[in-house]
Amino acid sequence: MSLLDPGVWTGKIFDGGWVAADGGTYAVTEPATGGTLGTIGQAGAADVARAARSAAAAQRDWAARTYEERAAVLRRAGRLFEDHAAEVEEWLVREAGSIPPKAQLEAHFAANLCYESAALASHPQGIVLPSAQPRWSLSRRRPAGVVSVIAPFNFPLILSMRSVAPALALGNAVLLKPDPRTAVCGGVVLARIFQEAGLPEGLLHLLPGGREPGEAVVSAPEVRVVSFTGSTAAGRAIGEVCGRLLKRAHLELGGNNALIVLPGANVPDAVSAAAWGAFLHQGQICMTSGRHLVHESLHEEYVAALADKADKLAVGDPHTAPVALGPIIDQGQLAHVDGLVRDTVAAGARLAAGGTHEGLFYRPTVLAEVTPDMPAYAQEVFGPVAPVVPFSTAEEAIALASDSEYGLSLGILGDVGQAMKIADAVQTGLVHINDQTVNDEPVVPFGGVAASGNGSRFGGPHANIEAFTEAQWVTVRGEIATYPF
Repeated sequence: MSLLDPGVWTGKIFDGGWVAADGGTYAVTEPATGGTLGTIGQAGAADVARAARSAAAAQRDWAARTYEERAAVLRRAGRLFEDHAAEVEEWLVREAGSIPPKAQLEAHFAANLCYESAALASHPQGIVLPSAQPRWSLSRRRPAGVVSVIAPFNFPLILSMRSVAPALALGNAVLLKPDPRTAVCGGVVLARIFQEAGLPEGLLHLLPGGREPGEAVVSAPEVRVVSFTGSTAAGRAIGEVCGRLLKRAHLELGGNNALIVLPGANVPDAVSAAAWGAFLHQGQICMTSGRHLVHESLHEEYVAALADKADKLAVGDPHTAPVALGPIIDQGQLAHVDGLVRDTVAAGARLAAGGTHEGLFYRPTVLAEVTPDMPAYAQEVFGPVAPVVPFSTAEEAIALASDSEYGLSLGILGDVGQAMKIADAVQTGLVHINDQTVNDEPVVPFGGVAASGNGSRFGGPHANIEAFTEAQWVTVRGEIATYPF
C-alpha cells in the first residue's frame, strides 16, 4: 500500500479530517530540479473555521476514551512509519531537499515520537496536595482541547510530529498547518498515517497554505494552545496575538548558536563536529553551529582544516547522487544566505571556502578574519556558512557566546572542566559538551530562551504534559461543608 498516491491532495482525506479546499490549489515543487511532484489543496479562513468547530466537537469524545485506546492509535502510527519508511524518506529527499541519512533520521524519529507519545497517554497526570481543610485535595491535568500546530520546512516531519503526537495522546484535537513548501512530508504524510492507524474522524485537520490559514489557526476561538516552530519574527507576532486572546503559545524560534573550541582540543575531531553542525541540511536548522569561536592557539589550523573539509563536500541533487548537501529550499532563502556572505566579505572577512552557488546548490562556506559586527556572524544565516572568530581567554569566549539575542544551543569542544564553567555562564536552552550544536531526542525537553523562544515546550513527559494539558484543582469532602451564612 502506498501512503501518498496519486499525487493530488485536495478536499477531504477522511470525513472531517482534511478540508483544505477554499484557498484553491498549488504545485508541490522539488527544489533540486524545479519539477512538480504533485498538487495540493490550500486552506482558506473558512476551511480553518470549519475544521476548528469539527475538532472541538470530536475532542470531547476522544478525551473521554481510555488511555489504552489513545495509546493503541499512537502505537499503530509508529509501526506505520516504520512500514512506510522508504516512501516517507523519498518524499523528504525530494520535497525538502534532504540527504538520505537526514531523511532516515526524520522517519525513525517520527516513529519513536509515536511510541513515546503512546506511553505518555498512561503517564501519571496528577498529584495529591496537602490541605488545611478536612478534605482530599488533588491537582490533575486535563486536555487543553484544540491545539494548533504550525511547523516549518527544514525538518517538516519531526517538527510537526513532536507536537501532533503528544497532543493527540493526551486527549486533544489538532489543527496542523505545515509550511507550504513541505506540506506533503510535513502534513499529508501525518494525515495518512493517522488515518491508517485508526484515529477517529475530526481529530486531525490538515490545513496547508500561507499567511491566511496561519493567522486563522491562531485566532480560531476553539483553539486553546498554539505550538509554533519557525522564525523569531513570526513567533513574536503569534505571541502577541495569543497574549491578546489569552491563549498559550509555545514558541520554538530561531538561533545563532556558538560552537566553542577550547585550547588543546583535537582539531580534526573538532572540525568533523563543526562541519556537521554547520553544514547539515544546508545549514537550514535552528540549532546550526552558526558562530565558531576558536581559541587563538588553534585558530589558523582550524580555519584551514574546516575550509579543506568544506571544499571536499559534494553538493547536488540528493535524489540522484550521494551528496553531503542538497539544495537550499527556495530562491528567497538562497538570496538571503548569499547576501549575508557577500556583505560579510565586503566588510573585510576572508572567504576561506565556498561562497558560490549553481542554482539552489550553495557551496559550504567558511569565513575567516570575521569580527562580531559582520552580518554573517551577527545574524541567523540559515544556510551552510561557518564564520570563525578567535578568542584568547575563557572569559572572552563566554562574552562572545553570550553576545546574541538568541539562546538556543551551545556546543563546547575540549576540556570538560573548563567547558562546564563556560556552560554555567551562558544563558541557553541546550548545552552539548564535546559535541556540536545540532542534537535532539524524543525524550528530552527542547527549547530556547530569549529570541529563541519561551523555554522548553516539547519533548519528554513533563514538558509535553505541561504543554498540552491544563491543571485542574479538585477537592473532595466526606460531607457537605457548612459555613457561617
